Amino acid sequence: QVQLVESGGGLVQAGGSLRLSCAGSGRTFSGGAMGWFRQAPGKEQEFVATILWSGGRIYYADSVKGRFTISGDNAKNTVYLQMNSLKPGDTAVYSCAATPRGLSVYQYYSGNYYSDWGQGTQVTVSS
Repeated sequence: QVQLVESGGGLVQAGGSLRLSCAGSGRTFSGGAMGWFRQAPGKEQEFVATILWSGGRIYYADSVKGRFTISGDNAKNTVYLQMNSLKPGDTAVYSCAATPRGLSVYQYYSGNYYSDWGQGTQVTVSS
């Protein structure tokens, strides 16, 4: 059984930091990708960041560039999201997503190409 388990969400004041973790089990994602998406109430799911393990390429949404950092360990099926300078607009449920298949530059930002998802963790940023 494939599982992605997130941790690290919570409540933080604007300008603060949080670090999310995601641990995968039941399948290896080497050669594929692991990343993060978020969904705020009443809004569509939004790409945040991802690591394409093949080649080690990293991509960020424009809205988080310079504030968020994604990292991970391919061998351990883990990925992290360090979130700094948080804003109220970052409030959302953050979900870890992964796929064992390689993704192109036209696919990495779409949740449709990720086969496995975590349960999500709430991040709330107060003003």
